[in-house]
Amino acid sequence: MRTTWATTLPLLLLTLPGVVQAQFTYTTNNGTISITGYTGPGGAVTIPETTDGLPVTSIGDYAFMSCVGLTEVIVPDSVSSIGTGAFYGCINLTHTTIPYTLTSIAETTFFQCVSLTDVTIPGTITNIGSEAFYLCGSLTSVTIPNSVTSIGESAFGWCVLMTNITVSSNVTSIGHSAFYKCASLTSATIPNGVTNIGDYTFQNCAKLTTIAIPNSVTSIGVSAFEECFSLANVTIPNGVTSIGDSAFAECNSLNNVAIPDSVTSIGTGAFSSCANLTNVTIPNTVNNIAESLFANCISLRGVLIPSTVVDIGDEAFYCCTGLSHIIIPSGVTSIARGAFFGCTNLSALYFQGNAPTFGLCICAWYQACPAIYYLPGTTGWGPLLGCCPTVLWNPQVQPGSYAVGTNQFGFNITGSSNLTVVVEGCTDLLNPIWSPIQTNTLNGSPLYFTDPQWTNYPSRFYRVTWP
Repeated sequence: MRTTWATTLPLLLLTLPGVVQAQFTYTTNNGTISITGYTGPGGAVTIPETTDGLPVTSIGDYAFMSCVGLTEVIVPDSVSSIGTGAFYGCINLTHTTIPYTLTSIAETTFFQCVSLTDVTIPGTITNIGSEAFYLCGSLTSVTIPNSVTSIGESAFGWCVLMTNITVSSNVTSIGHSAFYKCASLTSATIPNGVTNIGDYTFQNCAKLTTIAIPNSVTSIGVSAFEECFSLANVTIPNGVTSIGDSAFAECNSLNNVAIPDSVTSIGTGAFSSCANLTNVTIPNTVNNIAESLFANCISLRGVLIPSTVVDIGDEAFYCCTGLSHIIIPSGVTSIARGAFFGCTNLSALYFQGNAPTFGLCICAWYQACPAIYYLPGTTGWGPLLGCCPTVLWNPQVQPGSYAVGTNQFGFNITGSSNLTVVVEGCTDLLNPIWSPIQTNTLNGSPLYFTDPQWTNYPSRFYRVTWP
C-alpha cells in the first residue's frame, strides 16, 4: 500500500493529445495533487484533471514563475486553488482559463504577464488579490462579475492598454493603486457601497474623462486622481469628509469643482497644477487652506474663502497668475510665507478682520506687491504687512449728497485716494441679489455716482463694496 501524504515527486511526464508534452513537479496531500512546478518547453499547456488516479486540485505558489516559453494555460475544473504568483513573470502568456471552481484570485497570480490579452473572471470569484494583474500591459478590457466584493491593492496597476473595466456592483473595497497608470482607461464607475477611494487608485489614468463617485464614499485618498489629465468633470458627493494630498493634482482638464459642506479636510496640493480650474468654493466646514492647495492653477479667477478658515498655508496660491484680488475673511489669523508667490496679476488683498501674522513677504521679489486693504475698527495694521503697503478701506456715501436729476439719481462717495469701489444695486432687500452698476477709483475728492436707469425699477437699493 503506497502512502501519499505530503509526498513530493521530482518529475511528472504527461503526454496529452493536441498539446505540448508537459512536465510537472507536484505533491500529494490527502489523496489530491498540487502542481508545484513546470519544467517543460512551454507553448500551450493543459493541466490534467487527474494523475495516477488522483485529482489535481491546486496549483502551488509560484508554480509557473518566469516560464517565459508558456503561451497558453488551460486550468481544469478540478482545480479549486491557484497560489500566490502562480504565473508570475510568464511574459509570453497570452491566454488562460480561470475555472469556476475558484473563489479567489491570489496575490500576484498574473504579475507581469505582459502579453496577456484577455481573461475571463468567473462568477464564483469573490476576491481579486493584490497585484493579481499588475503589469499586464496587453490586457484591454476586464469584466468583474457581481460575485466579487473586493479588489486588492494594485490589482490592475500598469494595465496601460485597458480601455474599459466593468466593476461589480457588489464591490465594497478597492485597494490603493488598484488602477494605477491604466493610461488608456476612459471611464470608470465606482459602485455604491465603496466607502473609500484609496491612495493612488486612479493616478495617471491619463485618458480618464469621467468618474462617477457614489454617495457611499466618505474619503478620497492621496493622489487618488493625480495626473488624470483628461478628467473634465467630477462630482464630489455630499458625504465625503476628507480629500487627500494631491488627490486631483495635475487634472489639467478640470475647470470647476464643487466641494460639499461635508468636507472638513483638504490635503496639501489637492488641486495643484489644475491648469484650467477657474472657480472654486471652499465650504465653511474647512478651517485650513493647506500648503500648495491651488499652486500653479494658472486659470483660477475666483476663490471663495469661508469665514471658518484660520490658516492659509505655504504657497497655497503659488503662481495663480489669473487671480486679481482675494477677500480674506475675518477668521484668518495666519498666512504662511509664499502663500501668494508668483501671483503676478494679484493687485489687491481685502482683509475683513484684524491683521494676521505673516511669514516674511506675501509676494516674491519678481512681482509687484498687491495693495493690502483693511477696514476701519480692525487692529494690528501698520504701514506695511508682509512687505506690502496697507491702505484703510473707508469709502462712504456722503450724507446729504443724494440728488434726483432728469431721469437719474446720484450721490457722492468719499474715501482714501486710489480706492477702487464698486456700486451695486438690488431691488429687494428681503431677497437681495446685488448686481454691479459702476466701478470707480477715488482720487481724494468726492466722486459723484449717478444711476440713469433708476426710473426703470419701482424701488432700487445701493451699496458700495470692493471689487
